Amino acid sequence: MNGHSSSGNNSGTGSDHSEKTYPVSRTIVVDKIGSSTGNTRLDRTIEVSDEIEPAVGNVLVVRALMEKSRYNVLELVSGRMAKINLNDVMAGALGMRRALKGFVGDVPRRIKVGDVIHILNLGGVLGRCTSQHRDLGRALEVEVLGMAVRDGKPVNIRDGALAPESTLNFTAPLVMIAGTCMNSGKTTVSSELIRRFTQFGHKVAGAKLSGVACLRDTLDMEDHGARKTLSFLDCGLPSTVKVPDLAPYAKAIINKLMAVEPSVVVLELGDGIIGGYQVPTILADAELMSRTACLVMCANDLVAAWGAKALMEQKGLRIDLVSGPVTDNEIGTAYVEKELHLPAANALEAGEKLFNVVCDRVNSWLKLPSSEAQATAAPSSSGSFSSTPGSK
Repeated sequence: MNGHSSSGNNSGTGSDHSEKTYPVSRTIVVDKIGSSTGNTRLDRTIEVSDEIEPAVGNVLVVRALMEKSRYNVLELVSGRMAKINLNDVMAGALGMRRALKGFVGDVPRRIKVGDVIHILNLGGVLGRCTSQHRDLGRALEVEVLGMAVRDGKPVNIRDGALAPESTLNFTAPLVMIAGTCMNSGKTTVSSELIRRFTQFGHKVAGAKLSGVACLRDTLDMEDHGARKTLSFLDCGLPSTVKVPDLAPYAKAIINKLMAVEPSVVVLELGDGIIGGYQVPTILADAELMSRTACLVMCANDLVAAWGAKALMEQKGLRIDLVSGPVTDNEIGTAYVEKELHLPAANALEAGEKLFNVVCDRVNSWLKLPSSEAQATAAPSSSGSFSSTPGSK
C-alpha cells in the first residue's frame, strides 16, 4: 500500500550526470514501477528528495490523480500491464514524446513537489503533456511526490546503460524495418520475420532503435523466437526525441547483441521515417546502411508508399520490400508492384512471400563480390539463408 517507512535503502551506484548532492527527504513505498525506469533496478521502497532536478531520465515518484477508461494501464518492469488506480503511487522516468497518434509532451524546466504532470506513454514516461489525442482521452494526471535518489544523486536510467559506440564490430546481416508513421505494421513484420527465421533454424536477435520507452515490442520479438533483444532504453534513453544522432546508440545495441552470435539481426525503427524520433539519423549513417542486407518499408496507404520510395531515393537508399496496411488487399499490393516496381507482401496474409523476399535479399548481400558484406559479417552468418525448416 501507499505510505512511508522510517528506513529503506536502494543499492547501486550514483549517477555521474549531476555534481550536486540531493538530501533524502523521505522514503516512499510505491505500488507500481514503470518499465521506463529501465535498468535502475528500483525496489518498491524508494528514497526520494524534495529537491528535483528536471533532467531527462531522472526517476520521479508520483501519485495518480485520476482514473481513466482508455489508455489507463502502466507497463511494469516485468512487461505486465497493470491498471492505474486513483491514488496509485508509481515510479517513472522523465522524458519527451512526439507521437503522431498519441500524446506530445516535454520535461518541464522546473518541477517541485506537488506539481501536476502527466504519464505520457504505457511505459510510464513522465512529463508535461502539451498536446492530447482524442482517441486516448486526456493524459493521466499525476502529482509529483519526489525524485528518487541513491547516495545523494538522482536515480537516472543512464546509470549503467550501454555507452554509444562509433563503429560496428563484426555483425550478422541486418534486416531493418522502417515505416511511414507509427502503427504502420512494423512490429508485426518484425515478429513474423523472427518467427520464420527461428522456425527455419536461424538464430535471431532483435532490437528497437527509436521511439518512446516500452518493453512491449521487444517482448513480442522474444515471444516469436528472438534469442536476445535490446532497445534504446538499454542505452539510458526514455525516448529518442531530440537525440542529436541515434547511430552511435544503434551501433552499441547491435554490438551487444552479437554476444549471442546471431545469424541475423532484425531491427525495428519506431515511429516513422519522418517524425520526432530522429529516425533519419540512422538512415543517414553509411556504416549502418552498408551492413543492412534488407530494408523493409511499412506504409499505411498508397500515398505513403509512393512518398517513402521518393524519400528513400533522395537519400540514396533502396527499399527492398513494402509491407503494412497498404498491402492488406490486392489494390495496394498491385500498385506497389506495378507502379512503384517494388516487391510487396503482407505479414499477416503473405508471410511466406515476405520471408522469401527477405531471405533472397540477405543471400544477395552475403554474396557481394566487393565483400563489404563478407568482410564484416560474423562467422555465424556465413553460408546462405534457406526457407526450409531446420536447414541451418
